[in-house]
Amino acid sequence: MVILISVELICTGIAGIGACVPDRVLTSADLEKMLSTGDEWIRSRSGIEERRISSPDEASSDLAVIAAERALAAAGVTPEEVDLIIVATVTPDMLFPTTACLVQERLGIKKAGAFDLAAGCAGFVYALVAGSQFISTGVYNTVLVIGVDTLTKFVNWEEPGTCVLFGDGAGAAVLKPVPAGSGILAFKLCADGAGGTHVFLPAGGSRRPATRETVDQKMHTIHMNGREVFKFAVRAMSEIAEEVLAAAGLERSDIDFFVPHQANLRIIESAAKRLGLPMEKVLVNVNRYGNTSAASIPLALEEAVRSERVKHGDRIVMAGFGTGLTWGAVAMKWYDCRHGGLD
Repeated sequence: MVILISVELICTGIAGIGACVPDRVLTSADLEKMLSTGDEWIRSRSGIEERRISSPDEASSDLAVIAAERALAAAGVTPEEVDLIIVATVTPDMLFPTTACLVQERLGIKKAGAFDLAAGCAGFVYALVAGSQFISTGVYNTVLVIGVDTLTKFVNWEEPGTCVLFGDGAGAAVLKPVPAGSGILAFKLCADGAGGTHVFLPAGGSRRPATRETVDQKMHTIHMNGREVFKFAVRAMSEIAEEVLAAAGLERSDIDFFVPHQANLRIIESAAKRLGLPMEKVLVNVNRYGNTSAASIPLALEEAVRSERVKHGDRIVMAGFGTGLTWGAVAMKWYDCRHGGLD
């Protein structure tokens, strides 16, 4: 079911956005020296030229805290004003406590609720939708949503089909009430557990706790059926984008910017083609960051907002897909809180 935001509900927008990536850059040319795979092969299949790699002592919460601080500053919001923290991640610092609680403590946020949400690369869309519900129903006024993953810590560096794809990063958004007719207009979340083994990490949970055997067999690294993921991704992103557009009463031509999950340039181009969108309307930075999972959509959006490419009143569709299988989309009218009114 596609959800249309009712006029009786409070509309939710992004008041501030922030991002953080590690300092270390690993180029596809660097990987060519490590693997049997060439730089040209990586670029032609994925469009990825470089990615950011977290250091051994750099965890997901470290990136999340910096992104959150930047988002709070951009929104002009103090930590004391935050009512709730949602962290979308599949690479938490540890199984428990949650990364959201670790972020809460480091930000000095004393009274807010905090929880993690695991929806893979669709995590930011899921978290954005979840956070908006607390505002739209009037329960909370300020929600901090973070998408962060450090998947390079979970790749098999001897498996070129997966290790060349991923990078690390974090993106955060401060959600606040906005005037009617702006902010999130419609959304839809989907899942299909039957496709769970297309992208999964076999060990480390209660099914297969860590043992010498699971470590030796590299069962704590990402396993992926790339062909199936590609087919699913192109169809899922384009179809769900059209559904939220229809629910919001918008046409394809109304889209100012499409913000897809940055998994692979070929997937992004194929989805844009199915939507009939020129690439000038598609936000793309997968070439510089690789697939940063839950961080990819906010990283792309933050760049566009910071550079003032995205402007007040622009109509945006965000669409992501990930392990689960999960996928989701949000249609929104960008509200710049500095503007002070709607066009």
